[in-house]
Amino acid sequence: MKTIALRPGEPERDFGQLAAWFSYLEEEPTSEASLKEEFEQKRERIFQKVAEDEQGELLGFYWAVRHRSDLERADIYLFVRPEQRGQGIGRRLYEDLEQAAREAQVKKLRGNARDTCPEFRVFAERCGFIELWHQFAMELNLDTFEDRPYDEVIAKLQGEGFQFTSMEALGDTEEAQRKLFLLNDVGVVTTLGQDGGHAWDSFDDFQKSVCRSDWYRPGGQIVAIDTVTGAWAAMSAITRFEGQDSAYNLFTGVDMPYRGRKLGQAVKVLALRYARNVLGVHSVRTHHNTKNLPMIAIDLKLGYKQLPGDFVMEKILERA
Repeated sequence: MKTIALRPGEPERDFGQLAAWFSYLEEEPTSEASLKEEFEQKRERIFQKVAEDEQGELLGFYWAVRHRSDLERADIYLFVRPEQRGQGIGRRLYEDLEQAAREAQVKKLRGNARDTCPEFRVFAERCGFIELWHQFAMELNLDTFEDRPYDEVIAKLQGEGFQFTSMEALGDTEEAQRKLFLLNDVGVVTTLGQDGGHAWDSFDDFQKSVCRSDWYRPGGQIVAIDTVTGAWAAMSAITRFEGQDSAYNLFTGVDMPYRGRKLGQAVKVLALRYARNVLGVHSVRTHHNTKNLPMIAIDLKLGYKQLPGDFVMEKILERA
């Protein structure tokens, strides 16, 4: 086995290379500055190391982040340079990662294995991981997107008493943010194919990690309100991350009592118009797990094309 050394990654020394590797793993640009910022914000929840050879050349790394609400779970990344694989470097990194997780009393490790790279999944399975679900990306070309046919759907819903608005139009008040939190939380918990867990452990957590984040755009948080009851029935959130030339549809959800009425189509179309007219982008991307058939059907109807995705893998750590 190649002689390597493991050490904690140093922001000034290593994070430029790590940002490039994160960009490859996530298929989205990650800057050195944003990685440093994330590390500072989550330092107490992160454990990470790099692997280097005798000359100090970086060969790979692992990065694990303890989940903000489920403290017994860590979300992990592990990468080895393609030309250095097959020499035991990945195994060495993983064994150190698992030991660090055990010492931190983490009981679940969760990571992604790209579905276009079978060797990623094979390695994960050899380390004891099993598949939780399969998710893939979808992309829509806004230059060819024909949204006028949905005007009738939106008008019909408005006639039935639904108001379509945005967090910006509502003043992005704390009261509105609390209602947005509850609608998001219900949507996440009831999304088909997910594990039923909550994405945030409280409104304060949601407000900090969503409403106060750099990517949060109140105008891109589209909501449908039942004016008869005052209930928030549906929402679709869209943004443009720093450094990207496309928009990203973060989440679209409809509360259970309002499903089957085309509210999901309506809020998503309004979010896409915001992306085209306000964000000024030419394409929008999103992700779905393969079991979320209703939302996949909506996106296919809108003209989204399916792209490669990932297998979400998990390992339960037994006591040593």
